[in-house]
Amino acid sequence: MSAYCIANIEVHTPETYESYRRHTAGTLPPFGGRFLVRGGKTQVVEGSWQPARLVIIEFPSMDDLQAWYRSPAYQAIVGGRREGAHSEVVFVEGFIP
Repeated sequence: MSAYCIANIEVHTPETYESYRRHTAGTLPPFGGRFLVRGGKTQVVEGSWQPARLVIIEFPSMDDLQAWYRSPAYQAIVGGRREGAHSEVVFVEGFIP
């Protein structure tokens, strides 16, 4: 079952965050990850949520997603996101009809 990493990222130090952003894509292929959304324009149609920079990454499974997140390659760069932005990140399993 697919799994998704969903993040709302409010960048406060663009230079620091940019280094993280440039390197993230290279950490995904070994785990079957791919970006579905990467900071595109958003439109709120209900509620009061105002996402800053919305990112959605798809993985083949929750195990793959968690392995990516814990991987040495990702852990080596995640500090750039933490230092350059405020982030809210959730992992969610997909739906099988």
